[in-house]
Amino acid sequence: MASTLSLPSIPKPKCALPSHYYENFLEKKGPYDQDYKKFWAGLQGLTLYFYNSNRDSQYMEKLDLGTFVKLTDEAPRGKSHEPGTHFNLVLRSQEIKFKVDSLESREMWKGFILTVVELRVPFNLTLLPGHLYMMAEALAKEEVRRSLVIPSCFLKVSRLEAQLLLERYPECGNLLLRPGGDHTGGVSVTTRQTLNGTPVVRHYKVKREGSTYVIDVEEPFSCASLDAVVNYFVSHAKKTLVPFLLDEDYEKVLGYVEADKENGENLWAVPAVPAVPSPGPASLACGPKQPSPTSITPVSSQDKLTPLPNSDENYVTPIGDAPDADYVNGDVLAASRLVVLKPKKCSPAPKVQAKPPKPPTPPKPEARGLPGGLTRKLPVRSAQAFFPTAGLADVTAELEKKLQKRRALEQSAGLA
Repeated sequence: MASTLSLPSIPKPKCALPSHYYENFLEKKGPYDQDYKKFWAGLQGLTLYFYNSNRDSQYMEKLDLGTFVKLTDEAPRGKSHEPGTHFNLVLRSQEIKFKVDSLESREMWKGFILTVVELRVPFNLTLLPGHLYMMAEALAKEEVRRSLVIPSCFLKVSRLEAQLLLERYPECGNLLLRPGGDHTGGVSVTTRQTLNGTPVVRHYKVKREGSTYVIDVEEPFSCASLDAVVNYFVSHAKKTLVPFLLDEDYEKVLGYVEADKENGENLWAVPAVPAVPSPGPASLACGPKQPSPTSITPVSSQDKLTPLPNSDENYVTPIGDAPDADYVNGDVLAASRLVVLKPKKCSPAPKVQAKPPKPPTPPKPEARGLPGGLTRKLPVRSAQAFFPTAGLADVTAELEKKLQKRRALEQSAGLA
């Protein structure tokens, strides 16, 4: 009986893990973890990647070493056995506890972490010559990688903006790189420290000469990369200078995964933010209430308000503060406070109802004393033209003209 041929089983290719400087099993306990959790960990650059197993290519967690502070050998409290298998990684914002299976593994992890962080091979650890050679190779790779990478503390800001960032976020660091002001490819270094309660801001110039960076100090120092420039300032300041790194671990915009109805692919969507109605007296719990329409009546010229006494009084007046502070290179603008003057409220003009003047009575022919009496009364009536009442000026002027004409007729009749 002929046996059926079966296809040879071909093993599935394993997913290629990323190239790590060093990798091994590592138990990790974060500040909010109850117990240690075992991972397959790998060190690449300034990042520790944690995998579920050594067959996975997708990491589960990662840890940035850019905020490195120190490494300590300290056993957990209440456990005195095997103290050499524990070490702590202290970062600027948290402390991570690690546990390994042997003293050699602990020294290896500490040696590789210090190599990539301090850019030097540590010789104060219990390491074999072969281990030191592996760390020297990792150091060469890290130097090449950093020469092509811009440091995280490099920000495209001006000198004034750099000072404001260091002042507003002191917990994020006190050393910042920014583009140079001479536009020749160089950079500038801004630092901010506190001396006896007084902030001290300093600016340093770094020139670009070919592929190297030269720090312009009393004894110029050449660096192969911008990261080496940062490392120079940190090491020569006895680690009192900390590279500036904004805390961007938390998102500011809500997002979610949504399936596309057309092709079924998953997309990252951001919900639309509804417009928030402005609070006011008409806003109620059931919604805004529309105001009732009101009748609009024309306003007569007598009811209008008089204009402002002087329109030039409604402007912004700058008030200077104390004398300007002395800054390095003197390119910081002085701050000033702005005070807005409120316009004066003018009381409305008093309403005066214009009464029509009484029609003049015709003179009697037998009374010859009327012209003189009328002459004596004219100044009293003509004085009404100077009374500050709106709407009476035209009536008074017209009446005065009529009276002047009648006076002229009476005088001419008297002469005749």
